Amino acid sequence: NIDPEHLDHYKNFNGIRAAFRQFVENVPFYGFAVMCIDHPEVQSLIGQIEDRRIITYGMSPQADIRCVDIRVENRTTMFTVVIRDRQEGEARTIDGLMLSIPGEHNVLNATGAIAIAAHLGIPDDAIRTGLAGFGGVKRRFTLTGDWNGVDVFDDYGHHPVEIAAVLKAARSVTPGHVIAVVQPHRYTRLHDLFADFCSCFNDADTVLVAPVYPAGETPIEGVSGEALVDGLKARGHRDARSLPDRDQLASTIASIARPGDSVICLGAGSISQWANALPGELAKLNG
Repeated sequence: NIDPEHLDHYKNFNGIRAAFRQFVENVPFYGFAVMCIDHPEVQSLIGQIEDRRIITYGMSPQADIRCVDIRVENRTTMFTVVIRDRQEGEARTIDGLMLSIPGEHNVLNATGAIAIAAHLGIPDDAIRTGLAGFGGVKRRFTLTGDWNGVDVFDDYGHHPVEIAAVLKAARSVTPGHVIAVVQPHRYTRLHDLFADFCSCFNDADTVLVAPVYPAGETPIEGVSGEALVDGLKARGHRDARSLPDRDQLASTIASIARPGDSVICLGAGSISQWANALPGELAKLNG
């Protein structure tokens, strides 16, 4: 995907677009680029590349490598991939694919890897085995523990697109409520993407917003965790709250979480430490 991220380096979104185009155009003539046609920005870029081989993947019927029949059972995601040869006009399928992590974004990532593997001639059974044995990436929907039937997860998501994808995945595997705990990362990011942040938490029943993790930045007037809470409420979220002090996290979660709920700690700052400590802190509250 191509999203407005790292604007401190690229200056603006056009700078990011140019960087991706340059990257694809630098692929050697004997190579190929694997690109997700589902994303509008990526699809637009595909139309600008003239002299490089491109293999598309995604859920779109137009994809060369398409993931279909996606379903989730007990946090295991199962799906099928259809591989089409544009030149020969033929298609084949790889079924029985399984991932031990939830989320359509993870299925898309896996489909991109399958596109490369299939092009390199890796056997279908090896692809199935490789995916089934993949345990995920640290700090991406990582289970840190549980308390009274409440699961606690740590996730690096700190951009609105990432946050929305993670919460959608959490919703798909959580029988109870999804409780998001977010530590906004950088004042500039929250400022530049404020409207997106205010609309990316729809799959969370409750949102707890901590103070901004500055990452060395100087505070920006009017940009804060409290401002995000106000923005979420103004756009219709029914339960967004400020978490002014990290020490209040365990007691707050204990007061609202019930068996079957999931707590998702989101951010690129110190919140990973919170997520790993939270199950133990909750246990101590019970004495």
